[in-house]
Formats: sequence, structure tokens, C-alpha cells
Amino acid sequence: MITLTLVGTTSLLSYLAWQNPEYYNKGVHYPYREKNYNEYWRSLTGGFLHGSPTHLLVNMYMLYMFGGYVEQYFTAIKGETGRFLYLALYLTSIIMANIFTGAKRKDDPGYRSVGASGATSGILFIYVLTNPWEMFIFPPLPAIILAVGFLIYSSWASKNRNDNIDHMAHYYGAIWGVVFTLICFPSTLNLFLSRLINDFPL
Repeated sequence: MITLTLVGTTSLLSYLAWQNPEYYNKGVHYPYREKNYNEYWRSLTGGFLHGSPTHLLVNMYMLYMFGGYVEQYFTAIKGETGRFLYLALYLTSIIMANIFTGAKRKDDPGYRSVGASGATSGILFIYVLTNPWEMFIFPPLPAIILAVGFLIYSSWASKNRNDNIDHMAHYYGAIWGVVFTLICFPSTLNLFLSRLINDFPL
């Protein structure tokens, strides 16, 4: 299963980076160096590194909880090609999430970021797209309500908070997950609309 491979690979690379600061510094998403030194790989490798065990645990928990579902959804429609598309989704979500931050912070030599949050946000939103009224345990709200709130908060926080969290990556990773899925699996839109209407909790 690709999801488990991604969890294992990301956990291993993050651990190795904690043990070797030089390795960490070469892989971190660093828009200033990407622009001025053509180190474009950082937009991808930064998604496989994390700042702390807690940061890693949260992202890998999200990936494990929702990634398996999305992987199965993709393969149910496209077979083995679906697995390739799922991997492509994950990798491009990291890149797309970082591109927008990179464009904004490319002239800031003090800005760096790491984490798979952009990719896990994309995967989470695909789950929401196919299960809009699924009730989350915490907070106890339907998935679609949490998703809209998440986008509003991420957009606001990216402009108003300075907490070393890349809220813009969360926002664009989520948007890209939906866009990617609708391009590759157009029938998902009909599924979303059908469940949004027919499964509305009365």
C-alpha cells in the first residue's frame, strides 16, 4: 500500500534529518535559495521533513487515517493506474502547496518551512469531497462544515498570524487535492453533489 510506504518513508527521512542538521538544511523548503540558487528540489523534499516528532506524528496520523481511503477510491476506479495517480496526487500536492508560499517568500532569506501538511490537507479534502456529511468526532461537526471553516481560517491566518505555520500551504494543498481529483475522476463531482443532497442530515 502506497500510503504505508509514504508514512514509513517520511518518518525515516524526518528522523534522519533530526540526526543530521546538514541533511535537514539541504532538504528544507527554502524559497530564497530556490529562487537565487535554483535549488528547486526543496519544494518537494521539504514535504518529507518535519520540525519535531509531534509535527511528524500529526501529519502521519492524518495520512494514515485518510490516505488509505483515498488510495482505495482511486484504485477502485482506475485499478493499478489509480495507485500511480494517488502517488502523483501526494507529490504534486506538496509541490503545489509550496509553490505559492515560495512565490510570496522568495525574497526572504530568513523563511524556511517543512512538513507534509499541504499533501495531507489535499488528501483530507478528497475524503470530504466523497463524504461531505461524515460526522467528525472532534470537533463534532460534518466534514463539509469543517472543510469550509478550514479554508476560511487558513486564508485568514496566512495574512494575520505569525506563528511559524505555513497556513497558505494548507489552503493550496487542500484546493489542489480537489482540483486534481476532479480532473482525473470527473465523476467525483456527481458523487459529491449526490451525497451532498441525498445524505443531508434532517
